[in-house]
Amino acid sequence: MSVRFVMTGRRVLYTGGAGGLGAETTRALLSAGAEVHVLDFDAEKIAALEGAASEATADRLHLHRIDLLDKPALAGLLGTLAAERAIDVVINNAAIYPSKPFEDYSDAELAAVHGVNVEAAQLCTRAALPGMRAQNWGRILNVTSITLSGQWENLVPYVQSKGSLLGLTRAWAREFGKWGVTVNAIAPGAFPTDAEKIHPDPEGYNAMVLDRQAVKRRGSANDIAAAVMFLASEEAGFITGQSLAVNGGWVME
Repeated sequence: MSVRFVMTGRRVLYTGGAGGLGAETTRALLSAGAEVHVLDFDAEKIAALEGAASEATADRLHLHRIDLLDKPALAGLLGTLAAERAIDVVINNAAIYPSKPFEDYSDAELAAVHGVNVEAAQLCTRAALPGMRAQNWGRILNVTSITLSGQWENLVPYVQSKGSLLGLTRAWAREFGKWGVTVNAIAPGAFPTDAEKIHPDPEGYNAMVLDRQAVKRRGSANDIAAAVMFLASEEAGFITGQSLAVNGGWVME
């Protein structure tokens, strides 16, 4: 995507920034001049992102392979990063999305979804907040989901976790605004990523998505990158506590 916003010198912490919808946003942030710390667990996607980095941006891309359920390791990494200098932007994007009837989930599975999708976001935000507060500037973006509209089944813990992130978006926005920190959510629609592999009939699902969207094309990672770049920019400083739906007009709020 073309660079529309200048982020030179900004430090970005991005969970899940190597795969799915994340890699394109990481590249957009790097192209805009940001230093990006990607926290991801998928070694293959990390290697692909590293290999695709240009010589001009490679020194500003920092890849950290980490299991977000390993809280001591995550806390240690976040402490190290925050101690170096302020983290300007946090993008809480990482998520896991097992699919089956609610009664079939074990307590451990429910806890794992909440741990990755919500608790890791809380830890990342808590680590970055002191630096943001000290400089009176910060951007926190929580990636939620179109599934909050209630049109999907067999995703209860995932939907629950995204509802938690939406609630955190509003509560954090209210609490952090006095320090020049904005907090917003981005709610992607149905994008053709690995998440769609849970569907038994990919072609039928694709047709269903296009039928329900007002815009008759599938979304791309660039669509999410554009939303992130705007909400992370200086220009979005008067927008907080909001949820931006990027779904081709499937759900209109």
